Amino acid sequence: MFTLSRETPEDWWEVEALFDTCFLPGRQLLSSYQLRDGVEPVSELCYVARDPMGILGGAIRYWPVRIGPHWSLLLGPIAVHPVSHGAGLGSALMRQSLADASDAGWERVLLVGDLPYYHRFGFRKLDGVEMPPPTNPDRVLGLALVPGAWDGVSGKVQKANGTLP
Repeated sequence: MFTLSRETPEDWWEVEALFDTCFLPGRQLLSSYQLRDGVEPVSELCYVARDPMGILGGAIRYWPVRIGPHWSLLLGPIAVHPVSHGAGLGSALMRQSLADASDAGWERVLLVGDLPYYHRFGFRKLDGVEMPPPTNPDRVLGLALVPGAWDGVSGKVQKANGTLP
């Protein structure tokens, strides 16, 4: 049994170590990290999953980005420790954080990932939304938290600067 709770500043380095375990230390070279560099995550949507002994089993983070005048959440990383695979942690982290994002008034979520996995959460391939290179356009996925939120949204994904919506 795992408990989900919001990530705290004290969790930061342990979560970073989990992401290194799951994605290798070179993960910061991925294109999505260009959009995160120097930007604070949306803390109320970042979660950790811990077992009864307090051992970290999974984590998820979100970051604000812009596509033209449109704000979006950039989901990721999300990771589950290899020894906890199959326990439903990834799904629990996704469902809780997406529900909170919707409750907080966010309209859309963007990620780079595998459609066969993320489709079950409602994500679909986005056409016309460009992540920084090198990103395979077939892996750029979006979820509308309100109907039609991705309608007419296209262009380059940019680092968030300034006040959040």
